[in-house]
Amino acid sequence: MRFSIRFNNDRPVREYMALAQAAEAAGFDQFWVSDDLFLYGVWPILASCATVTERIHLGTCIVNPYTMHPAEMAMQAIALDELSGGRALLGIGAGAGDFLGWVGLPQERPLTRIIETIAVLRALFAGERVAHAGAELGAWSSDAYMRTPTRQIPIYLGAMSPKMLEAIGAHADGGLPLLFPPEHYAMARNLVDKGIAAAHRDPASVDMAACIWISVGPDTAAAEAVLRHKIAYYGHALSDTILANLGVPRSAFVPIEHAMQHDHDEARACALVTPEMLRIGITGSGSDVLPRLKAMVAAGATHISFGPPLGPDPLRAIEILGTEVLPALRQMA
Repeated sequence: MRFSIRFNNDRPVREYMALAQAAEAAGFDQFWVSDDLFLYGVWPILASCATVTERIHLGTCIVNPYTMHPAEMAMQAIALDELSGGRALLGIGAGAGDFLGWVGLPQERPLTRIIETIAVLRALFAGERVAHAGAELGAWSSDAYMRTPTRQIPIYLGAMSPKMLEAIGAHADGGLPLLFPPEHYAMARNLVDKGIAAAHRDPASVDMAACIWISVGPDTAAAEAVLRHKIAYYGHALSDTILANLGVPRSAFVPIEHAMQHDHDEARACALVTPEMLRIGITGSGSDVLPRLKAMVAAGATHISFGPPLGPDPLRAIEILGTEVLPALRQMA
């Protein structure tokens, strides 16, 4: 079994060093941080974590080729990899259309752009001159190559849609599929495997991190409140497939979105989140969260990635996961 932990890039930068150290001590294999627009930049965050850890791998979750050019991705990833002693992971994805709209960037042909991005990154990581003339990234000259030492830094693809999930299997070294709810694992795994088969790849070469939302803590009501707020904020943007998996009609999120975005009444928005909606993630004490996590392992998951909210106290959540949850799941492997 492999375990990773994910954080949003919305915390004061210095906090991540303690979180990364705690995750390493708790036995996590990977530490991922997002790069959502208009929050803290992921590269200084992970660089600071690299200086205070020794074993845990550090990854972007995710950067996108609309706001960051693939050449810049390669440069930043290579610098982080050197600083961390070969522990960098590059998580990429198409980004969120809503966020890109904030800066006037249309999310055109995301699948094509992602596939081209992976191709040029692999060439850059190999130290090659990039012979690329694609529909999305344009024509690169023979002068496009890294002037620094590098290696094939693992590329993970963030995905939710069927085509992107297939692209994980066909093109990436690993996947960061958001599983809403966690029981979505089997469906996502089948699509990744479809991509692996189409590309005639070895299934063992693709690390699929089953990415879930979890809120854990000794106070189960407080842990649930954190997840409830997350759902109230993001629920309206969920895909039809996710809503169908939850058994929740889109109309149910209309009053929640109105309360959150228009009335700025977070308490009312959170109160409108139903038990069915809460099943998008896992919440409770260490013993509370184990049954659904064990079901994922029984379904074949070999890498579980625990993501925000995580809980009222992230450091306490890491401790609970490290002492009560990870050992129980490892025993099943």
